[in-house]
Amino acid sequence: MPTYAYACKDCGHAFDIVQSFSDSTLTSCPECQGTLRKKFNSVGVVFKGSGFYRTDSRDSKGSTVSPAPAAATPAPAAASAASAPAAAAS
Repeated sequence: MPTYAYACKDCGHAFDIVQSFSDSTLTSCPECQGTLRKKFNSVGVVFKGSGFYRTDSRDSKGSTVSPAPAAATPAPAAASAASAPAAAAS
């Protein structure tokens, strides 16, 4: 169950309380019966380490996509075509 922080608008009394998601919000201060407000803190989840940030997956050039391999030239076909006219000329 989450812990919620409350503060009184009248006397300034601040406290934390563990409540279920389905519980209703507290409205009266336990000290002075004044009006309470819910305090919102920073997010309780912290991502540490590499791999959680957009820049972690990029290389030094700033590209996230690796370049495609160079197209292989059909060397055997070109060699056989070049040798065919030479054979005919001999």
